[in-house]
Amino acid sequence: MARKLAVIGAGLMGSGIAQVSAQAGWEVVLRDVTDAALTRGTDGIKASYDKFVSKGKLSAEDAEAALGRITTTTDLDAVADVDIVVEAVFEKLEIKHEIFRTLDKLVREDTVLASNTSAIPITKIAAVTERPERVVGAHFFSPVPMMQLCELVRGYKTSDETLAKTREFAESVGKTCIVVNRDVAGFVTTRLISALVVEAAKLYESGVASAEDIDLACKLGFGHAMGPLATADLTGVDILLHATGNIYTESQDEKFAPPELMRRMVDAGDIGRKSGQGFYKH
Repeated sequence: MARKLAVIGAGLMGSGIAQVSAQAGWEVVLRDVTDAALTRGTDGIKASYDKFVSKGKLSAEDAEAALGRITTTTDLDAVADVDIVVEAVFEKLEIKHEIFRTLDKLVREDTVLASNTSAIPITKIAAVTERPERVVGAHFFSPVPMMQLCELVRGYKTSDETLAKTREFAESVGKTCIVVNRDVAGFVTTRLISALVVEAAKLYESGVASAEDIDLACKLGFGHAMGPLATADLTGVDILLHATGNIYTESQDEKFAPPELMRRMVDAGDIGRKSGQGFYKH
């Protein structure tokens, strides 16, 4: 019997998770609030499959079969018979609460409810459900088809069985997992990149070095594939500001306090690649 997955949110992350899952043989229900969002998501998936086909990494038949395993809907009721749900909506606790409250009433008793959040504690998300032991973090990385890592996060009440099922799912779609055993805001990866971006932005803001040289230092000195300021532009300065703000609010650790420069950049709309200007001009 085919394994069934629901992905809530057809943005860059949600559509990427749907793409790799369908390619790995999962039946996928992709849900968003508008048909326009779903069309954008599926167009992106198709374009990505086409790219893999043109590079000889995927056969045209397999791409077509994978697309055939994805159905789209604006109706949350479509999650009723799935094995696992991955929520990939905007990083706002109120929005996630609303979704998890509803999912809790709709899915089977044994369904795993996973969140792709990168910074919000899983325990906070799970608290609005009647099944906190079945709620887990499954933090994928962007772009999902290219990035191998999946960060699995235990909430305060997440069961071993839920963690094992989620690992099985992530590994089945080609990911390598790390486990976050204590549910701290920002987990492992977002805390590390946030601390690095905050310090890099402070060095740049105070005129210590140029953005290019700070990034070059991390690439050549530490072997990073991309420097922290280029990463901020790729991810979105606004998204990183939000993530560092979340971690700082939770931890009150000064190293996560976002520098004024990042706030002003977001105020001005200079949020990175998607706006054409961030720490670099794009």
